[in-house]
Amino acid sequence: MIPLSVAWDAIGGLVDAHERFLAGARVDSDVRDSVLDSWKRCRYAGVEPDRLLIPYAPDLALDHRFLHAAEPVLERLTASLAELNTTVALCDAQARMVERYGGDRTLRDRLDGVNFAPGFDASERAAGTNGVGTALAGRSPVYVAGREHFADCLQPFACAGAPIRNPLSGRIEAVLDLTCLHDDGDPAMMRLVREAARDIETRLLEQATERERALLTAYRRADHGTHGSGWPAEPRHPSQAEPRSPHMAPNHGAAPDGDVLGPIDLAVLREKAEALIAAPHRTLDEVLLSGGRTATLLRRQVEGAAGETGVVVEARVLGGPRLRHTPAVDAPPVPQQPARKPPVVLRAVPEAPPAPEPTDTDAWLLLVGEPGVGRLAVLARRRLELLHDAGVRIGTTLDVTRTAEELTQVAVPRFADFAAVDLPDSVLRGEEPGHLGADTPLRRVALGAVHDESWLYGVGDEVRYIASTPQARALESRKPVLEPALTVDGGWIAQDPVRGERVLRAGIHSLITVPLRARGTTLGSVGFYRSERPEPFENDDLSLAQELAGRAAICVDNARRYTRERNTALALQRSLLPRGRSQQNAVEVAYRYLPAQAGVGGDWFDVIPLSGARVALVVGDVVGHGLHAAATMGRLRTAVHNFCALDLAPDELLTHLDDLVGRLDRGEGWAVENTHQDSGIIGATCLYAVYDPVSRRCTLTRAGHPVPAVVGPDGTVDFVDLPPGPPLGLGGMPFETVELELAEGSQLVLYTDGLIEDRLRDIDVGLDRLRTVLACAGRAPEDTCEAVLDALLPARPSDDVALLVARTHALGPDQVAQWPVPRDPAFVSHARAAVIEQLTAWGLDELAFTTELVASELITNALRHATGPVQLRLLRDRALICEVSDGSSTSPRLRRARTEDEGGRGLFLVAQLTERWGTRYTADGKIIWTEQPLP
Repeated sequence: MIPLSVAWDAIGGLVDAHERFLAGARVDSDVRDSVLDSWKRCRYAGVEPDRLLIPYAPDLALDHRFLHAAEPVLERLTASLAELNTTVALCDAQARMVERYGGDRTLRDRLDGVNFAPGFDASERAAGTNGVGTALAGRSPVYVAGREHFADCLQPFACAGAPIRNPLSGRIEAVLDLTCLHDDGDPAMMRLVREAARDIETRLLEQATERERALLTAYRRADHGTHGSGWPAEPRHPSQAEPRSPHMAPNHGAAPDGDVLGPIDLAVLREKAEALIAAPHRTLDEVLLSGGRTATLLRRQVEGAAGETGVVVEARVLGGPRLRHTPAVDAPPVPQQPARKPPVVLRAVPEAPPAPEPTDTDAWLLLVGEPGVGRLAVLARRRLELLHDAGVRIGTTLDVTRTAEELTQVAVPRFADFAAVDLPDSVLRGEEPGHLGADTPLRRVALGAVHDESWLYGVGDEVRYIASTPQARALESRKPVLEPALTVDGGWIAQDPVRGERVLRAGIHSLITVPLRARGTTLGSVGFYRSERPEPFENDDLSLAQELAGRAAICVDNARRYTRERNTALALQRSLLPRGRSQQNAVEVAYRYLPAQAGVGGDWFDVIPLSGARVALVVGDVVGHGLHAAATMGRLRTAVHNFCALDLAPDELLTHLDDLVGRLDRGEGWAVENTHQDSGIIGATCLYAVYDPVSRRCTLTRAGHPVPAVVGPDGTVDFVDLPPGPPLGLGGMPFETVELELAEGSQLVLYTDGLIEDRLRDIDVGLDRLRTVLACAGRAPEDTCEAVLDALLPARPSDDVALLVARTHALGPDQVAQWPVPRDPAFVSHARAAVIEQLTAWGLDELAFTTELVASELITNALRHATGPVQLRLLRDRALICEVSDGSSTSPRLRRARTEDEGGRGLFLVAQLTERWGTRYTADGKIIWTEQPLP
């Protein structure tokens, strides 16, 4: 190793970073992440850097098999470091030092002075940041030098540590550490200790395969003590040995021309054998095979010549072909990858003729290994199944809360006994979550539990994790945190000491918390707890938890983004739909709009007051969902308003709307800033109706829309026989109208297809249900809306629904006055007198002068410029309406008269004296109308 030319702790201002950290300052830019995480853990654990209380335990030892694998590696490593004044320390899985090798006397004395010696505890909770404790806490190799040590007494040293795992179980069995004086330190020490740890793990794997070969040899040579059938008389329970990788016994020979068990039967036998060898207290199992056959499996203990102990599983098949096994001469090969299992090779053969009376009780060696072998194999398969189920079951909807619930349902009870998902409220609203860390308010949105007595935070509770908790550390570091023993985690209990003690009493003992991260953003956290199963979480569980959380985080983020888009579209649509009630007396209206479960669509409705006290009722539907459908709906609604201002007939209005949609579909419109051509309108339908309260007549037309329903005052229901017309945008076909006379108090029901039709219900069934629920006399429009939705809609409809119910009113004779006007200018004075008399009868004397002047001017113009019969009509509604009709289709035009002009000022005067005026065309001519507000 090459000594450092620059002190490690001088890099990046580390000289005073330790003091600033203890003072509460942020030192993220000055300290490596692994060291800073360790400092935080030390602070949470209450370690005092100037005073350590290090426990001592005499007579520490490691398993002799582990030492047998480690000693040659440690000897080589110590010899290679002989001239570098570096010690090699071997510690157990609790960070307690078992052996120390190498180093000169001075270095050993200094290490003894700080209790870095055999028997003493080097864990972070006892000694602070160091090579042994930090490597164990972080479960990965680490290098610590000088001021990076949390304890003052360790700062003169540099050390590198690495955990040593059993390659079959994944458990940490020991920690290897290299320590020297700070000035002799080099980060390359971490490479050396990592390579040494890997060498030990390789020897452990080789040792495991040697044991299995020895067990197989012992089985072949053993006197089975059978009773003629190959089965032992008194099978013994297997010993509880450490996990090893199983070997499937090979079948090198079988009787010729025999039947072969099918692949399904072979797979079933293999799985049941692994489960049997994993079971601690079971020796027999029965397996149902195809063809009505039954296989019986037996597990029993064997012991090799060198004292190796293990178990074997034998099989026999009843009620079918016999299983034969011809012992192999050679030992089975050493597996290249411990996680991969050699295939089971079984042949089922009938007794070859002319053998007399074959029996079907021959035993066949199926599996050899140790109890932990099958546990690992079954565990690996279950994890694969769990990840498969997670991919299928998580994210079935685009709902954030439902996605979180699906994560807990997948995890409990197959992976954890409790699973909790915490998200900020901003994610639930579809917004960006921002920075999440300690004290960030989170919401418990899902909790999966094997029972209700956990004392964990419940669904809906607000949670603020303090900095010492694993959840806060995971959010801050954006990395998962494993706490195998919550009973010793004071930082977790400090969140809520009373609740924490109750949680521990409920049996919860182990925790993995993982931040939910997707696309570089932390969305929340998920915590997995164990209580029912005694084994704590391990590193293999940590990787599985990360995989589960990673898949769920993508689904949560997709749901969040969808929620944002849906809220945006819903806000746009609500801004485009009618606000409040329109100012008119012709009908009493009630309406409902329900967005679809899949997203906001383009359904819309409108109630538009027209001239002459009439009202237009409109319902439309734009195909599709999302922002484009909502924006398209807004464009069509605006167009209908503009066309209504022209007082067009219903069929003419739909013709103009159809032409507009056709031009948009052909791309004749352009998007904002002209950067992209308009995407057009995929499809739209519309129903347009105009009701006149004077004549009680209603004119309707539709473009591909469902027919409206008319409910009479007596409760009878009729669907209007209205020609359908093509949907908007197709063009070429005229729209037909139907005119009805409605009794006062009738209800006109307009709706979109989402009300009566869905994927599970035909439109005819929906119409029948609608007819049934509408058949009620004297019901208010609001009550009609509620009854219809309750009867026809599920809780979350698959399509948008717009419903408009209008109960008709009529203007009685006391509100209408009309006079025919002969084509004689002398009659103008008589008309003025009739207007004054009528207004006096209505109590509107204040409007008499103005109305007299307006009527006089309009009648004079009609007599002078128009043809056909002329009629004057006054209506007293929300405003005073004055109408003059004639048989001409020529409309007067408002203009400003010049000084020398003798005429042209009458219409200008009318416009100044009234609030509104206009022209509407009829089949017989036109009507000039004015409105004045009532006093």
